[in-house]
Amino acid sequence: MSVAPRIGPNVSGSWSTSLWTDIAPTFDAIIAHPFVTGLTDGSLDADAFAGYVAQDVHYLRTYARALALVAAKAPTLADTAMFARHAAEVFDVELALHGELLPALGLSVASVDAAPVSPTTQAYNSYLLATAYGGSFADGLAAVLPCYWIYAEVGAELLSRGSTDPRYQRWIDSYGGDDFAATVTEVLALADRTGPTLTPGDEAAARAHFVTTARYEWMFFDAALRREEWPV
Repeated sequence: MSVAPRIGPNVSGSWSTSLWTDIAPTFDAIIAHPFVTGLTDGSLDADAFAGYVAQDVHYLRTYARALALVAAKAPTLADTAMFARHAAEVFDVELALHGELLPALGLSVASVDAAPVSPTTQAYNSYLLATAYGGSFADGLAAVLPCYWIYAEVGAELLSRGSTDPRYQRWIDSYGGDDFAATVTEVLALADRTGPTLTPGDEAAARAHFVTTARYEWMFFDAALRREEWPV
């Protein structure tokens, strides 16, 4: 049975509700993934989590740029301000989290910078930037939305379980808290205002981006668990 979203309007007939229906199987696979379940049941190896955090630093640097591109194309000044604020918060909040986790995991910013970006991280980053830069506002919004929404939903689910590892619990608390949920609800409200304004063709294109980056979210966790490296 698919897990219903906890964050956002979740109103029947809304665009966000329709979008979630398309990625429900992907989200179910994320919640059941050994990397995610391992955060709370004690089975996740700390080295795999360290690799994940290192790759997430590389990812978030690009995600902030993608948010800035979406901000530049937003339909109103208020929407531009919202995405610009979120882009800044990636540095202020999420990278601050990494500032705490990196030393706890035996990593440094220098070691992360020196580590190669994994194939999945590179592909996801490239897709985000290409879509946000080359596509419409709706395309960019749809591409960045799964990272917001899926992390909030994963955080809420794991928060209800808890973790015995304080490093994992720190990560869970960040994404499962009320502040991040409020941020995601803000973006979902904009999505629900945007969806009904799109032509059928534009809506289908945006929906396809949403589905694709949701799949990249699963791949990101999976790559971390496999400790993915370039094959050649």
